[in-house]
Amino acid sequence: MSGMSFTRRSLIGFAVACVGSTTVQAFEAGKYCDTPSRCTNPATTHGMVTTSNYLATQAGLKVLRDGGNAIDAAIAAAATLAVVYPQMTTIGGDNFWLIYNAKTGEMRALNASGRSGEKATIEFYKSKGLEKIPARGYLAANTVPGVISGWDEAYRYGKQSMGSKASWASLLDSAIGYAQNGFAVTPSLNRWESINVATNDQEFRNLQRFDGFRKTYLKPDGSAYAVGEVMRQPQLADTLKLIAKDGASAFYKGPIAKKIVDDLQKNGGVLTMDDFASHKANWVKPIHVPYRDTVAYNLPPNTQGMASLEILNVLNNFDVKKTGEGSADHYHLIIEATKEAFADRDKYLTDPEFNKIPLDFLLSKQHGVDQANRIKMNTAATSVKPLDPKGDTIWLGVVDKDGNAVSLIQSVYHDFGSAIVPAGTGVLLQNRGSFFSLDRNNVNHLEPRKRTFHTLNPAMLLKDGKPLLVYGTMGGEGQPQTQAAIVTRVVDFGMSPQDAINGPRWLHGRTWGAASNDLKIEGRVPAAVSDELTKRGHPIKVVEDYTDTMGHAGAILIDPSTKVRYGATDPRGDGTAAGY
Repeated sequence: MSGMSFTRRSLIGFAVACVGSTTVQAFEAGKYCDTPSRCTNPATTHGMVTTSNYLATQAGLKVLRDGGNAIDAAIAAAATLAVVYPQMTTIGGDNFWLIYNAKTGEMRALNASGRSGEKATIEFYKSKGLEKIPARGYLAANTVPGVISGWDEAYRYGKQSMGSKASWASLLDSAIGYAQNGFAVTPSLNRWESINVATNDQEFRNLQRFDGFRKTYLKPDGSAYAVGEVMRQPQLADTLKLIAKDGASAFYKGPIAKKIVDDLQKNGGVLTMDDFASHKANWVKPIHVPYRDTVAYNLPPNTQGMASLEILNVLNNFDVKKTGEGSADHYHLIIEATKEAFADRDKYLTDPEFNKIPLDFLLSKQHGVDQANRIKMNTAATSVKPLDPKGDTIWLGVVDKDGNAVSLIQSVYHDFGSAIVPAGTGVLLQNRGSFFSLDRNNVNHLEPRKRTFHTLNPAMLLKDGKPLLVYGTMGGEGQPQTQAAIVTRVVDFGMSPQDAINGPRWLHGRTWGAASNDLKIEGRVPAAVSDELTKRGHPIKVVEDYTDTMGHAGAILIDPSTKVRYGATDPRGDGTAAGY
């Protein structure tokens, strides 16, 4: 990519109309625009918002129109998602932020993930006869929710450093309205509710067995809401009103914390009032690596941002253009780079306050060279650890009229997290702490007041010190893989951000109940490519086109010369990108 050859070639004539199954292409790069009604490429000279739900995008856009900054809009969008997208995110989860300050030219990173409780020990779980932390239920909810602390800390920073006309309370208006008055259930929410009331998996699904989940997210007869039916969450509305009125202290030191802790302790949980009161979000130093003529930024541990950057650091040693986008070589190269990055991640990643992580070495140019030298283009590496099969998340991006940019990711870990909704709160608690190991030899073993290994990692690409691409995705193990796909498609192949997201995707990993990894590839990938990957040793599993197994990605590209913002959202989800 060199200068404007990138944007001129791939961004000319971005009007694309997709109606029904008919596609009208108005620009040369539109070869993947074949999904119904989803292939718009909104462009604006002012603010742009992209999220995985259209109501959240509208909430963020309204804040920008009313004079709020990118951080304000991100909070409004994230709060709305915590109401209308509870299968992926709630205020009982965690979040991570990358924030570019246009005034100072500074990149900031905020870690708002929760720590384990003071009583959360290996001995506690083993005394109950457990060899691993349960994925659902009260014992899974063993870390303090960090979401509200992230909103609070980011808001204070934005107010002080960027200027804003938005009040704290106003940022929660949309979320409160949808919780109190209701919203129409989307296909994604219906699908995940339906999956989780299945009774053939008593341990992981069958979530109606939890009283709070059943009363909050299911109809009175215990069935899932159908698409278009209206869901209301009055207890969550009351909780959000308290937070709007009294700020984060209401959640961590006030009546909300007390209700959560009382319910947990009544049912054998481990969190205490002191765990909540002592929690805080932390500003951390963002990590970065060069990629071609750009610099990729991400979050440091306890996130897997290091893995996302390691993949790009490996790819720096190959002429990716020569592989041909969508070729067997292209897929193989990124998958093998992913394996190299994940080996380091699984060896080192945990809370850096408990274990030293050699980031300088892992992100060094020489380490990338050494990793690249281990890749064999004709053979897939086979000595690879089975990967975690799950992780559900939302990513959102905002760029405001002044050029401030936010890449934000927020999650409850598994779909619907722990499935615990403490009485009187409407707050669904995450199960992120279930990823801690009860094996003391595991680098990510459970200890009190520790942050666990997090798959969440928002990303941003800078060119000449300014944001070029704000991007990210949900999807656990898929996040680094999809991020690499987006970056190579945009930077190396000059694709528009929407084309980069629409393009066929893959996922190296495993599914629930499987003992080993496979390579899931969307059916749109030509059979010749899949056959060639099989010959190289990849265990191919063809999945449906545009499956949300691949995650819901999004991106905003900022043209370096015109400053026009181009938004993109994933046809695999319920989202939209919109600007003004």
